[in-house]
Amino acid sequence: MVPERYARYYLENAPSLVTLIALSLAATLVGVRFYVETMPGVPTFLWPLYADSPTATFLLAASLFTLLPNLGFPLSEARQNLVLAYLHTLAFVWLVKYGLWTAVALNVGFSQYFPSLYDYWFIIVTHLGFVVLAYLIPHYGRTTPGALALSLVLLLLNDLFDYGFGYHPPLEYDPGVLLPLLTVALTFLSVALAARAFDPLEESVGGSETL
Repeated sequence: MVPERYARYYLENAPSLVTLIALSLAATLVGVRFYVETMPGVPTFLWPLYADSPTATFLLAASLFTLLPNLGFPLSEARQNLVLAYLHTLAFVWLVKYGLWTAVALNVGFSQYFPSLYDYWFIIVTHLGFVVLAYLIPHYGRTTPGALALSLVLLLLNDLFDYGFGYHPPLEYDPGVLLPLLTVALTFLSVALAARAFDPLEESVGGSETL
């Protein structure tokens, strides 16, 4: 967990919060640029499953955007409801999974990427930053069993889409069997970390599992 004092500093102040939102959106555009040349071969409505990292940073931006009405108040007073619990949970698991996945994927194909300053070191460091950013979210977000279950189902569907139908992110090597197995393991790990990191949404603030 990111220490509370840092979370409050970056998320309770307008300049830093707006900067984080802007950087998240910029990262989304940069990520889409990476995928755009191969996207025409993917059905349009499946682009969010194909462009994994841009989806993660877009979900982060959406999650952070919900804090704008809370500026001037402590994070503990951020609005809580069922819809937000689902959004914050999805943002967390996507950031953790694809932050870790990138480091795993580049090391499975180590010889294809190392020692490139950009293709190895820069990509790994920036994507591991996803995990740090994910741990800001539990300071203001909550989760529910339904949100965790939906996250697990969607990530497993994403894994099936990536490796069952061959729409995994562009790689410099054949993923074989090892990378898909590690990817599924990361799915379960990401959801388990979310369950551990978030406090549950209380029913008094909209914790019913009925949307």
